Amino acid sequence: MQKLLNSFIDYLKYEKHYSENTVIAYEKNISQFIEFLNCEENCNIDKVDYTLMRRYLNYLYTLKYSSKSICRHISSLRSFFKFLVNEGIIKNNPMILITNPKVEKKLPKFINYEDIEKILNTPDLNTDLGIRDALILELLYVTGIRVSELVNIKIKDIDKYQQTIKILGKGSKERIVLYGSRCDDLLKKYFNVRSNFIKNSIDYLILSKTGKQINVREIRNIINRISNSCGIDMKISPHTFRHTFATHMLNEGADLRSVQKLLGHENLSTTTIYTHLSNEKLRREYLNAHPRA
Repeated sequence: MQKLLNSFIDYLKYEKHYSENTVIAYEKNISQFIEFLNCEENCNIDKVDYTLMRRYLNYLYTLKYSSKSICRHISSLRSFFKFLVNEGIIKNNPMILITNPKVEKKLPKFINYEDIEKILNTPDLNTDLGIRDALILELLYVTGIRVSELVNIKIKDIDKYQQTIKILGKGSKERIVLYGSRCDDLLKKYFNVRSNFIKNSIDYLILSKTGKQINVREIRNIINRISNSCGIDMKISPHTFRHTFATHMLNEGADLRSVQKLLGHENLSTTTIYTHLSNEKLRREYLNAHPRA
């Protein structure tokens, strides 16, 4: 069974070009299913049917998994069994009749205009680390990129003249994001001090204190430290900046498809969730302007 899983993971990595985090999540979900399967009497993969899959999903419910988490497990198993069918390892796909549980959609949290200004203006630009941290925050907010995309930006990806950055997103899909004059100023300041971080030649833009490629955890720690020092009463993650970018863009009149392209969403429906947030501005304008509101 482990050999089948290893083959599937190689398929995700080298043929589908899934991100490292996605591959890890798929492997974890399927490993959990295999553990469950090993406790069954007929544990051969070709004996798995719809009934057993329903029993497994009920087992996840007993573990108090959320509907959203169970959807992720189902997605992993769908891909796994589809792979096994395509490879001729099994004849029938037991996931065909499995449907996702209904998931309650929660509106993503975003940072208001006043608080985002506090956060962006907090780093001390008189220090090398302050300049780097200011650039991290600025890039997350003005481009809407994912934190995994930020840490993988290389210097060659930046077009200083067009003020654009080439981003390698999910599924190894490339897109171009834009940045403005403040970010351009911070980039110039950072390039003036970047050599102070370097110990060995390295192509990545954002570096850690030790001169290596910065990782996602370090970015999270920087954001936590800065947002806490601002006294902001909400939990802010790197992804909160992405939500804030999309919400503020739509609030200021940006076209939904333009925001979709900048975010790198494959489907427009993924982007439309932000219209619910931007509608708050419309509501405020209505309440302030309409005589009967």
